[in-house]
Amino acid sequence: MAAVAAVVLIVTGIAWRSVDALESNLATARLGLGGMKDGALDLLLVGTDSRTDAHGNPLSQQELDSLRAGEAEADNTDTIVLVRIPSNGESATAISIPRDSYVAVPGIGMSKVNAAFGATKLTEKQKLLDEGVDDATAEEEATQAGREALISSVANLTGVTVDHYAEIGLLGFVLLTDAVGGVDVCLNDAVDEPLSGANFPAGEQTLSGAQALSFVRQRHGLPRGDLDRIVRQQVYMASLVHEVLSAKTLSNPGKLGQLSSAVQRSVVLDEDWDVIGFAKELQNLAGGQVQFQTIPVVDINAMTDYGESIVQVDPTAVRSFVSGLAGNESEESESESESEPTVDPSTVTVDVANDSGVGGLAGRVSDALATKGYAPGTVGNNTGDTVSVSEVHAADPKSESAKSVAAALGDLPVVQDSTVARDTVLVVLAAGYDGPGTDAASGYTESDILDLGTSPTPAPPGPPIDAGRTGPQCVN
Repeated sequence: MAAVAAVVLIVTGIAWRSVDALESNLATARLGLGGMKDGALDLLLVGTDSRTDAHGNPLSQQELDSLRAGEAEADNTDTIVLVRIPSNGESATAISIPRDSYVAVPGIGMSKVNAAFGATKLTEKQKLLDEGVDDATAEEEATQAGREALISSVANLTGVTVDHYAEIGLLGFVLLTDAVGGVDVCLNDAVDEPLSGANFPAGEQTLSGAQALSFVRQRHGLPRGDLDRIVRQQVYMASLVHEVLSAKTLSNPGKLGQLSSAVQRSVVLDEDWDVIGFAKELQNLAGGQVQFQTIPVVDINAMTDYGESIVQVDPTAVRSFVSGLAGNESEESESESESEPTVDPSTVTVDVANDSGVGGLAGRVSDALATKGYAPGTVGNNTGDTVSVSEVHAADPKSESAKSVAAALGDLPVVQDSTVARDTVLVVLAAGYDGPGTDAASGYTESDILDLGTSPTPAPPGPPIDAGRTGPQCVN
């Protein structure tokens, strides 16, 4: 949303001091992301249940009342969207990840993905307070730990390198919607659901900010539950993007100023994101080239053996799906089929460096590789640059040895590293790694998903959604 606002400011020729003001007043987080190591620019957009604004200031009572979210503190990340932009910058796909997806979370093990941020933050803050750190510092550092855990969990599930991060609280939905004068939506049927406050007739209608928040938060009373809520979020985002890029917004200085103020108050970006430069690169991206999809799901009605309802996903299928959205799936497939790794594992020495924060993980992964026939090398903590996704380092990234080790650990990305000896491969483990050797580290795995004795219920494909429609798409 911050990028959309920046595009608007540039395209309409508002004074550059206004652009400077936008940049200088944005809330930022220190996360150390970036690199485009996987052939695409990947942006992680997160919607939180925060009762503060982007700068940590408490919301007013009037604002809390308009959100219908209560005053209890919350750190849920119930909206998680990965935006994948191929290197040519000609399209963008926003990929929704269901909040109940059962994934590997660093330091926790298998868990719902929406718990990665909050659970990590809670644990880290209590640890810091016990060490005598003051509350403000503990809050800041714990929040950063929560963000990093979520980023690592998403990166590991999808197989991408997250390049930039944006976070928006409940207030942001209200402010951004009101800034453009409301967002158009369409419902197949009338709804009246008191928990979210969603009370709307069937058909097309324009929602104010508070109404839009109820629209995107409703999950009870929908035929597909949270999956229909995801579709609601997608059509809302598509309509908002369409509205922002429309002539009536671009030609209205008042709306532009309100939009800029909304972004400044409600959006947190990673501090290394040059959002103005990013916006310049994408200013020719048309609404119809911005599409919305959801990751493939194995079972929307799965359950753990301790009675928790979850959404079961297959990381291999998810990674294949996401990789295809970079526009190079066929090229990669052809390349892989032509050069399947064929090497004697006993001739490959593998060093393993732990950058995951999970104690003993490097040793367990080294042992797992040894059972596959690889020669164990050195094992220890990572002393190089921090990584957000597990990687295989090699002097020659196209070598059979490097490709073989990468395949053995779940098709990890291979990067060139001139510091690695030519007869050795280095594995660097990031937070969220869930390949061979993780069972003992997490304490529980996907094997804890209960077999209900019935066939899995896969998620039926949602309707195709893009931001180029001239009218709202009707949904549940």
